[in-house]
Amino acid sequence: MKEFMNTGNNTDKYWEELASAFSEENGSHSDLKGKFEAEDLYDTEKQWKRLKDMSDSEEINVDNAWNKVNSRLNESGTSDRTARSGILTMENIILRIAAVVLILLSLGSAGLQIINPDALSRKIFVATTFDQKNFKVTLPDGSNIYMNRNTLLTYRANFGKTGRNVSLKGEAFFEIKEDSASPFTIDAGKARVKVIGTSFNVITNNINSAVEVFVKTGKVTLSGDSGNQSLILEPGYIGTMDSGAPVKTLNDNPNYMAWKTGSALVYDGQSLDIVFKDLLRVYNMTVVADDPDILKETWTSPIDNQSSETIIRLICASFNLSYTKEGDVFHLAKK
Repeated sequence: MKEFMNTGNNTDKYWEELASAFSEENGSHSDLKGKFEAEDLYDTEKQWKRLKDMSDSEEINVDNAWNKVNSRLNESGTSDRTARSGILTMENIILRIAAVVLILLSLGSAGLQIINPDALSRKIFVATTFDQKNFKVTLPDGSNIYMNRNTLLTYRANFGKTGRNVSLKGEAFFEIKEDSASPFTIDAGKARVKVIGTSFNVITNNINSAVEVFVKTGKVTLSGDSGNQSLILEPGYIGTMDSGAPVKTLNDNPNYMAWKTGSALVYDGQSLDIVFKDLLRVYNMTVVADDPDILKETWTSPIDNQSSETIIRLICASFNLSYTKEGDVFHLAKK
C-alpha cells in the first residue's frame, strides 16, 4: 500500500486510468489495475461494484455521511495534519473513487484509506453510474436532489455555513428549501443557476453541450458562467445557455421529466428523432439510424418501461426495419 496510500505522489492521469480500469471502459489499463489490486488491502474493486447494486430509490443523507467521515478523521488525528500540511484539492484525485468511498461510508462501510483524507475536508462528491436514475441526495439544509444516470454532484463540506453552492455535471432535479438570506447556486459549467426556493431540472450534458434548465415551481435565474446575460425563468419554461445569450422557450415535451417520475412516454405523431432522444435520457438507450429518413417516421404508441430489446423490436416491426447491436448502441436500417 505504499504507493496507494501516498495519493499525493500519483498524477491525475494515474487516477483517471485506474477509474477507467475499474469501470471496465476498456482493457488498456489491465496492468495498472493488476498492480493496484496486488497492493490493495481494502478490496476496493468489490466496494466499487457495490455502488451499482444500490437501489435507485435509496436515499443518501450527505450531511450524515460527512459527519461519519469527519468523525473518523478526528479519531485518527488527520484533522491536525490537515491544518499543518495544507489542503489538497479534490480535482487532483479520482472523482468516482471518492464518490464511492463517501457513499459506502454513509452505509457504514470502511474504505476511507483509498483517498487522501485531506481532500475529504474540502469537497464531497456523489456520483451515479450508467444504470442508476432518480437517485436521491439530501443536503444539510434539507434540500433534495434527484440525480439521473452518469451524473456527478459536488459541494463543500461546510455547505450552508458560508453559502449554498453546488456543482453539477449531468442531469438532476432539485427541490430547494427556501432561504431568502442564502440563495442556492449551481455551477453548471457554461451557466449559473440561482434560486431562493423552488423545484427545477438542470442538464449539463446535452448533445449540443448547452446547459438546460426547466422550471417546475417558483422562479429561477439563469446566467452565463461569469454571471452576465441573465434571464428569469417561470414555471413551465426551459432556459438554455450556450456560448451566447440565454434563451427561454415554453416546454412542449410531455416526457421531459419522465426519467424522474417513471411515467410512460407518450407520443402523438412525434418523429423518431425525438423518440430516440427521450429513450437516451429515460432508458439510457442509444439508437442510431443508419438511414436519416428513418428519423422522419412518426410514432404514436406509448412506451411504458419495457426492456430495451422490446422497445427496439416494436419500432422495427412498425416501420419494417432491422437492427443490430454493437456494445450498448442499437443500429437501425431499412430492410
